[in-house]
Amino acid sequence: MTDKKIIAVVGATGQQGGGLVRAILEDPAQRFAVRAITRRPGSDGAKALADLGAEVVAGDLDDVASLTTALQGAYGAFFVTAFWEYNSVEREQAQARALASAAKAAGLKHVIWSTLPDTRKHIPHDDDRVSTFPGGYRVPHFDSKGEADAFFTDAGVPTTFLSTTFYFDAFIDFFRPARDKDGTLAIHLPMGGHKLPGIASEDIGRTAFGIFERGTELVGRTINISGENLTGEEYAAALGKALGETVVYRPMSLDEARAQPFPGADDLANMFFFYAEHEDAFAGVRDPAEVRTLNPRLKDFATWLAANREKFTD
Repeated sequence: MTDKKIIAVVGATGQQGGGLVRAILEDPAQRFAVRAITRRPGSDGAKALADLGAEVVAGDLDDVASLTTALQGAYGAFFVTAFWEYNSVEREQAQARALASAAKAAGLKHVIWSTLPDTRKHIPHDDDRVSTFPGGYRVPHFDSKGEADAFFTDAGVPTTFLSTTFYFDAFIDFFRPARDKDGTLAIHLPMGGHKLPGIASEDIGRTAFGIFERGTELVGRTINISGENLTGEEYAAALGKALGETVVYRPMSLDEARAQPFPGADDLANMFFFYAEHEDAFAGVRDPAEVRTLNPRLKDFATWLAANREKFTD
């Protein structure tokens, strides 16, 4: 047993939760102990966390009883859901309700809920430039989380709402620079000339650690995060400098974004519409300088690129 405050981390083997686990374990002051909650405690990722010093316990977001057991004795917890694993508002919200219920039952003193804005508060219901999904959602993977904020408040769970953003890491997997027909290395985003806030995925967990460091000072607050707010042209210029070759930005249209050959393309197209058309409501509330007060190691895009350049040269 430990006399340190225990932080339970859902999604501990993923990008956000993993960043928090590492931040806790790397803390020179060792102020917290970490409990990694995972569906698969026998997985290689879970075993690696145990080897680093994390307590690993089983917990399933679809099973509130298992979550309540996993949270017993913890001081606080970091909660994140994985919408894209199942692409379902109903399932994500059922999991969020289970997390809120389990946190209340376990008597947690501080929860951080990884969330996103409810775009319906900004996109008028009669704006026919974007599609409407069943249930009236405009950007389901955003709106679902934003709507779920109330589950924690209504349950009386002391919660800080950590509003995330586009991952820099997406330039490796989804928006990787590629040769256009003319041989030019280019990136394509449906952003026009608007700013897109981005962040290194590991910095989400590090910022969550900074919030826990403050005690309960930020309970009830929404913390909007970003590592840097750049336009498509600025992202392309930074990529070109890092790769030693000109990279150009060629904006794609929303129709082109919707036509991309993967599940959820309509949802993502609407997300980019929200980013661009409601820049004040999204980029406008994200100040990296403020985030850096919680996470002094916060990376801007150039710093992240310098650490990840080799992933673009495969």
